[in-house]
Amino acid sequence: MSSTISAPAQGAASSRLYRALWRWHFFAGLFVVPFLVMLTLTGLVMMVYADQSNEKGWVTDVAVGNAALPVSVQAEAALAAVPGGQLLTYIAPQAAHRPAFFDVSAQDKRWVVAVDPYTAHVMQRVDPDRTVRAIAEDIHGTLLIGDLGDRLIETAASLTVILIVTGIYLWWPRQGGVLPALLPDFSLRGRGFWREIHKAIGVWTALILLLFTLSGLSWAGIWGERYAKPWGSFPTTKWDNVPLSHQTHASLNHTAVHEVPWTLESTPLPASGSAAGAAALSQPVTLDTVASWARAHGFSGQYKLSVPTSDEGVFTVAYDARNQDSASPSGDRFVHIDQYTGNVLADVRFADYPLLGKVMAWGIALHKGMAGWFNFAFNLVYLALTVLLCVSGVVMWWKRRPVGSLGAPQLPKGFRLTAGAAMGAIALGLMFPLGGAAIGVFAVVDFLVHRAERPVSPQPS
Repeated sequence: MSSTISAPAQGAASSRLYRALWRWHFFAGLFVVPFLVMLTLTGLVMMVYADQSNEKGWVTDVAVGNAALPVSVQAEAALAAVPGGQLLTYIAPQAAHRPAFFDVSAQDKRWVVAVDPYTAHVMQRVDPDRTVRAIAEDIHGTLLIGDLGDRLIETAASLTVILIVTGIYLWWPRQGGVLPALLPDFSLRGRGFWREIHKAIGVWTALILLLFTLSGLSWAGIWGERYAKPWGSFPTTKWDNVPLSHQTHASLNHTAVHEVPWTLESTPLPASGSAAGAAALSQPVTLDTVASWARAHGFSGQYKLSVPTSDEGVFTVAYDARNQDSASPSGDRFVHIDQYTGNVLADVRFADYPLLGKVMAWGIALHKGMAGWFNFAFNLVYLALTVLLCVSGVVMWWKRRPVGSLGAPQLPKGFRLTAGAAMGAIALGLMFPLGGAAIGVFAVVDFLVHRAERPVSPQPS
C-alpha cells in the first residue's frame, strides 16, 4: 500500500523540484548571459590578436640581415625612444624576420618599443595598456572598472557553474535513456525548436564551459587568490639555501598582459648579492652576456629577459607558453641569475610545478587557444556555440513570456527544498562564495516575491 502511494508523491516532489530549479536557472541566466557574451567576444579578440601578432603589438616584419646587433645596442635605441626611460624586459624576436621588443618605464609610465634587431631602427613605440589586445583583456577581467568589475565577473562565473549544474538536471532524461537525449529534435518549431538548440548545445559544451569557467575563476580576486592559488603556487622550499627577495614574481608583470605563469605569481623572487647558486656566467654579468648564455642554454626564438631594477634584483630568462614563448606549457622555464656573481639561483621548469599549477598552465593555454592549430580552431567553434547558447536561452524566454511580464517560471504550490538540494546549494555556495552570496540574495528576494504571486500547479516546461 505504501509503495503505491509514495510513487505519485515522489513524482510530484520531483516535478516541484524541477520547476524550482528551472526558476533559479532562469534568474541566474538573466544575470550571467550579458557577462558570458562579453567574455566570449573579448576572448575571441584576444585569441585572434595573439595568433596574428606578438601580444605587445602589431608590427611589420623586418628584412633578415646577416647577423643581429648586440642586444645592448638594440636596447640603447629603445631607450633613446623613451627619454629618461629604464629598461625592464627584452623580448627576443619570434623568428629571424620579426622585430625585438623592449619594455621600458619612464615616470610611472610603461612603453613597448619594437626594434629591428639588424639595424637597431626603432619601428614602433606603443602604450602596452592601450593596444586592442590589452583593452580586450582589461574588459575581460575587470570591465574597465577595477575591483568592482572583477567581483561582478567572478559572481557571473560562479553562477555559470550553478547554471551548468541546474541545466544538466533540467536536461537529464526521465525516460528513454541518455543517448537519445543527446540529439536535438529538429522537427519542432517555434519555442520548441530553440529549446532543443539550447539543450543540445548546453549538454555538449557543459564540460568545456566548466573547465573554461574554472580556469578563468583562478584569476579572480577572491576565488583565485584565496581558494586556488594557495594550493597551486610554486613552493620556494624547492630552492635550497637561496636568499629571497621582498618582491614576488608578479612584479615582473609590467602590463595588463601578464608575463608570469599563474603558479609563480605569488612566489618570492630570489635575491642577488650572495654566494648562493650554481656557477653559470663569467664576469661581467650584462644584458649581452646573459642573452648569450640564454641562447647557449636552450632559449631560442621568443623568450623574455627581465633585468634587475634594484640592488637585490635578478636577471630572469623566461619561456611562458601563456604568452606564446614556448609551443606548449611543458616547455615553460624560468631561470633567475644573480646580477653580481652570474650564478643561477633558480631554474624552474614545468616539471617542478605543483599539480594544480600544471593543470592551470595547460588550462590557460587551452583557454586562450594557444596549444596548437587544433586548439585554436576548436575554440573558435566553441565560442560560436557559447554565443548561440546564450541567444537561444534569450529567445526561449522572449517567446514564452507574457506581454508586460517578466515571465519567470513560477514556483509550484507546496514546494519545499529537499535536504539533498539544500546541501548541494550550500556546497556550491561554499566553493564559490560570490555565487553563494548571489544565491542568498536571490533566495530572499524570491521568497518575498513568491508571497505576492499566485502559486500554480506544475506544468511541463
